[in-house]
Amino acid sequence: MERKNCWQVAEQAGHTRPGSLQRLLRYACWDADAVRDDLRSYAAEHLAAPDGVLIVDETGFLKKGRSSAGVQRQYTCTAGRIENSQVGVFLALATSRGSALIDRRLYLPEHSWADNPERRHAAGIPDEVRFHTKPFLAGEMIAAALDAGITAPG
Repeated sequence: MERKNCWQVAEQAGHTRPGSLQRLLRYACWDADAVRDDLRSYAAEHLAAPDGVLIVDETGFLKKGRSSAGVQRQYTCTAGRIENSQVGVFLALATSRGSALIDRRLYLPEHSWADNPERRHAAGIPDEVRFHTKPFLAGEMIAAALDAGITAPG
């Protein structure tokens, strides 16, 4: 699917209307880390192959305003220049059997966000989330994947 809104996702899933998916996205409560752990376990079981590799990617999301967590003027490859954006670090598993995103971390800029309690609180950033470099976040995700049984000898 080129675009992914509730109408397109519902149609792809065989639904005639998007109401049930809209309710799921609007009202369902879930633990994002638990969902990540389930997905990572599924990938470990179904994608395991001797040619597996872990792929780290940093992706910027262009944003307007400054209320979304981690948004500031920063370089993003998405735009190819400094723009108002939010940056995520992602980990994927790729094997000859397929590929899947298995982890993610939000990059929280040090001075404009990590050291600003009022801004953090307004954006709902938990107290335990601290500033870490993007390579550090990547290392955390790789270690967690290996601890969870992901095999990627490549």
